Amino acid sequence: MPTATEPELPQTLSNGAVPPSSAPVPPYPFAAIVGQAELKLALLLCVVNPTIGGVMVMGHRGTAKSTAVRALAAMLPPIKAVPGCPYSCSPDRTAGLCERCTTHNEPGGRKAARHPSAVTIAVPVVDLPLGATEDRVCGTLDIERALTQGVQAFAPGLLARANRGFLYIDEVNLLEDHLVDVLLDVAASGTNVVEREGISIRHPARFVLVGSGNPEEGDLRPQLLDRFGLHARITTITCVEERVEIVKRRRAYDTDPFAFVEEWAKETAKVQRKIKGAQKRLPEVTLPDPILYKIAELCVKLEIDGHRGELTLSRAASSLAAFEGHNEVRMEDVRRIANLALRHRLRKDPLETQDDSVRIERAVEEVLT
Repeated sequence: MPTATEPELPQTLSNGAVPPSSAPVPPYPFAAIVGQAELKLALLLCVVNPTIGGVMVMGHRGTAKSTAVRALAAMLPPIKAVPGCPYSCSPDRTAGLCERCTTHNEPGGRKAARHPSAVTIAVPVVDLPLGATEDRVCGTLDIERALTQGVQAFAPGLLARANRGFLYIDEVNLLEDHLVDVLLDVAASGTNVVEREGISIRHPARFVLVGSGNPEEGDLRPQLLDRFGLHARITTITCVEERVEIVKRRRAYDTDPFAFVEEWAKETAKVQRKIKGAQKRLPEVTLPDPILYKIAELCVKLEIDGHRGELTLSRAASSLAAFEGHNEVRMEDVRRIANLALRHRLRKDPLETQDDSVRIERAVEEVLT
């Protein structure tokens, strides 16, 4: 142990690197989260295929909802972005860019990217506070430039910052309904359109929408719930051994975050490889017609309104097949994610005494067997 006259040697990681004292504390590792398999699976599927439409997480307080979102985003590989772009546009794309990142029309009318160079940035994770206004979320007139330069300029909002990343809303069931409508519309279209104060702006806003809430504080309207792709329901872990393990891991992380993250580096790398492989494999995954018919039959059996049930179930099943290393969707894939994709789409009957999950499991047994 160092004495008062002997300086303490700096801590080193297994790779020999010395974590700088000013370095930000790394997020809790995704692989180190105990339990909550349904939550982790839903987030992973949406990362593999963002067109699923995001995740609604309902559960008790203190069950690692926000921790899982930040941990997953930190685990994803950095992305390339156009230098100085407020929307973090990809330099490799020729479509879906903001006006700043497009220039002249090539022969034939196709727009080309202006910036072959790129910077590497972390996957953005944007928190949307409950008190946020629509102007702060969507963007509005840049008052400072209007007053100092006399020009009409657009000040991007939170949706611009969340492009190509995660938008996390804690207590989404307490958010104003009109803001939830805006968020869900943008998440579905991938584009934010702002028309106000003489400004007409259209910019990319592709993100994984994650909303969390406590069911004791109220539910979302069914019309809004239906717009989320997956619905994960998590509860407080009751297994004593798992609860003890949660405390041990958290205490180790709080004592030395860098060493704890390093300890879980191998498990983190395994999940990273699975995500990367699933994203590459996804376009090759096929959905056989017999399974697609069973998916549609299941939605009819459960009296699901609209067709988002079939679409989400087929996308999630394809993502799960890719994540598990299959090139074809299997019946087991549909079984595993039926609850996640359909739980929040069931019609609400005040006289129904059976839990939604039980209804779905019973229908799955009848239809998919």
